[in-house]
Amino acid sequence: MADGEAESFVKRVAALPLPGRLMAQVAPLLNLMQHLNEQIVFMNGVLERVAHKDEQVARLCTVPQVGPVTACAFVSAVDEPERFSGPHQVEAYLGLVPGEKSSGEKQHRGPITKTGNSRVRWLLIQAALSLLRVKRPETEHLREWAEKIAARRGKKIAVVALARRLAGILFAMMRDGTQYRPPQAQEEEMEAA
Repeated sequence: MADGEAESFVKRVAALPLPGRLMAQVAPLLNLMQHLNEQIVFMNGVLERVAHKDEQVARLCTVPQVGPVTACAFVSAVDEPERFSGPHQVEAYLGLVPGEKSSGEKQHRGPITKTGNSRVRWLLIQAALSLLRVKRPETEHLREWAEKIAARRGKKIAVVALARRLAGILFAMMRDGTQYRPPQAQEEEMEAA
């Protein structure tokens, strides 16, 4: 039962040999958490049904580590892809580009701007972290790309860069109405043609 998952936290705490006084203080919080966990499970089910019914959301869910929550949030934030001139504009709209403070001939790039929808930005960063952790063949090219950046600039910058690239991929899929295909699959299709 000690798996570290958030869903099993209430059970793990309830199983601890806590003194009665401490348990009396913790019990209301555990009841609240249990109720919230049930609500989260219910809403995740609702979002999964929406994802299956909505063609755009279902298409974005084909990207590894992008689930219904991230896909729904991205589609609602971008809304109409035609209003953006390209993926770089979407990345800037979501606050995933570095800020710039320049004067004269000196150019200084700072941390990301964090403009736009913070929830979508956070979800994309979580998807990027997940892509780096889960080693799957269809995401190997993205992971290798991010690991090269991490070697040069550090892991945090690499994660944000990967989130920015994910935003570009998701935007292109929305704009073009295409499914996600890793580069290996694209190469195989070109060779077969």
